[in-house]
Amino acid sequence: QVQLVESGGGLVQPGGSLRLSCAASGSIFSLNFLGWYRQAPGKQRELVARISIGGVVTNYADSVRGRFTISRDNGKNTVYLQMSSLKPEDTAVYYCNFKSSYRDYWGQGTQVTVSS
Repeated sequence: QVQLVESGGGLVQPGGSLRLSCAASGSIFSLNFLGWYRQAPGKQRELVARISIGGVVTNYADSVRGRFTISRDNGKNTVYLQMSSLKPEDTAVYYCNFKSSYRDYWGQGTQVTVSS
């Protein structure tokens, strides 16, 4: 059974940086996109960034474009999210998502808190 394991969350001051990682155990067939979503308290889960399996297509939420960078290592079945210039409004639980032609796979979530 495929599992996604996230790491890299934590507490950071405004203006700081964090790097999230998400590794999948097992093989996923017909994988199309790797992505990161986030959910703040009282809000709906939203797409932060996603990247196509070939790396050609990337999409970012307007609120993070220019500050966050998504990347992937297909050989390691891993997706990364480099977050810079973090703001308090980036505080949320971040979930990685692997989207195949058949289903979505989700990580357990990692907390990111931006506060002084």
